[in-house]
Amino acid sequence: MAGLVEVKIRVPSEVAGLISPRRLEDELRLLVALELYREGRVSLGKAAEIAGLSLREFLYELRIRRIPLNYDLEELEEDLKVVNELLSRKEKGRL
Repeated sequence: MAGLVEVKIRVPSEVAGLISPRRLEDELRLLVALELYREGRVSLGKAAEIAGLSLREFLYELRIRRIPLNYDLEELEEDLKVVNELLSRKEKGRL
């Protein structure tokens, strides 16, 4: 990640009590990342980075929270182009 900004927030003790103190920062980062992704403000990879998780771990968090992937027709077409290019290279023995 580029530069970091430290943010102090006040959380009601009953909310903080639901999460172990050493995990509170991690949980808040995850929640911010999930919401930014849900709103379409960051990519999947960027959201995983913000959360401090691998892409696989972040996908798991999306799944258990029933947050759909932000994946549209344009992205599918781009992915298909990449796959076709890789297949073409493989057929030509350049992969």
